[in-house]
Amino acid sequence: MKKKLQVTSAAVLASMLLLSACTSSPGTSSNDSASKSGAVKLSFWTFNELHQKFFESMAESWNKAHPEQKIQLEATTFPYDDNHNKLLVALQSGTGAPDMADIEISKIGNFLKGDVQLADLNDIVEPEKANLVMSRLDNYAKDGKYYGIDYHVGAQVIYYNKEILDKAGVDADTIKTWDDYEKAGKQVLEKTGKPMTTLETTDQWSYWPLVVQHGSDFLDKSGNVKLNDQANNEVLSYMQKLVKEKVAVVAPGGFHHAEEYYGFMNKGGAASVWMPMWYMGRFTDYMPDLKGKIIIKPMPVFKQGEMRSSGMGGTGTVITKQSKNQDVAKKFLSYAKLSKEGNIQIWSQLGFDPIRSDVWNDPALKADNKFTAYFGKNLWDVLISVKSEIAPTNIKEKTPAVSDYLKTKAIFQALNDLKDPKQVLDDAVKNIK
Repeated sequence: MKKKLQVTSAAVLASMLLLSACTSSPGTSSNDSASKSGAVKLSFWTFNELHQKFFESMAESWNKAHPEQKIQLEATTFPYDDNHNKLLVALQSGTGAPDMADIEISKIGNFLKGDVQLADLNDIVEPEKANLVMSRLDNYAKDGKYYGIDYHVGAQVIYYNKEILDKAGVDADTIKTWDDYEKAGKQVLEKTGKPMTTLETTDQWSYWPLVVQHGSDFLDKSGNVKLNDQANNEVLSYMQKLVKEKVAVVAPGGFHHAEEYYGFMNKGGAASVWMPMWYMGRFTDYMPDLKGKIIIKPMPVFKQGEMRSSGMGGTGTVITKQSKNQDVAKKFLSYAKLSKEGNIQIWSQLGFDPIRSDVWNDPALKADNKFTAYFGKNLWDVLISVKSEIAPTNIKEKTPAVSDYLKTKAIFQALNDLKDPKQVLDDAVKNIK
């Protein structure tokens, strides 16, 4: 998604080229694109081991369904930054890129600058448009061309610990607005001594969804930074108010993927947390003691008429122009992430809300698995109830810069240091280039 993109310095470029040379075997495209067995070799880079396992399982499924065109998938999981930096350098230098790769939504802007070095995927997307939540593909598009296929819708929801709410005498279904939520939080704190929620200071998943629901975003449609508009300020001020009232506490470890946080919540540390549906897997894998206690509900709103969810996060799987097997890679990517069968597997294996809305009512999504065992069998009732209320995000070239600034400075200043939210956001707009 970008050829002539900028890396921070010549030194980083040189070091990453050296890394690329030293680690070329597991993922780089090569002239030897077919194995001795006749299978087409496809290399795949990701930053998430679960994504690697998913694609490996889909490669096995593909080979059973397509014995005449088997593939040999060579998948590699790198640390998050290494995955994106290594891929960026490989595309800039014109050598060493894999056939396929995952690019996280906060980084995609770096890959859509200048001469995009990713294959456009319109030929596999266009035939399926009627079945897809297209806002999830728009995040990876430029000038009418689609460059990445997401794993999920990322519908924003709120997870309540019903055991704690019951002790406080709070019914989650009565919480419709953020004023209701604050009031319920004060009751929970008074009756149980526990905070209503936790807020991230080193990530964006507490802040961003509320901004988008409230009718704004970090960037406008033209890609200009609008962090200091009224909606952004109202949301950050509201979150700071919850902290000051002790209705909310800063997430242990700073974000909702920290080991300290998992331990805190697993012991019933807070009565709720708002995160996308893809966070279900974090509960099942890292907070086992909450099994049977967590219920999922639509998000509260600031005022009537606002959407009760938003599409948060995402990872687009791309095909690089360096791939010598783009046609086969496209067919396989379509099979894995655009087909009905693939989307059912995305739910079954990963617990993600699939981008094909026509599978949301499929009986396969009602089948028992670790997610229904943990949260109950009405998971899809929540998603279906808000399917027309999932507010989209504006993903542009400046998204990486905005994301980095929020994670490293702005949110921490507002929620941990309790600095004036308006000043924090004004400073952010001045400093983000």
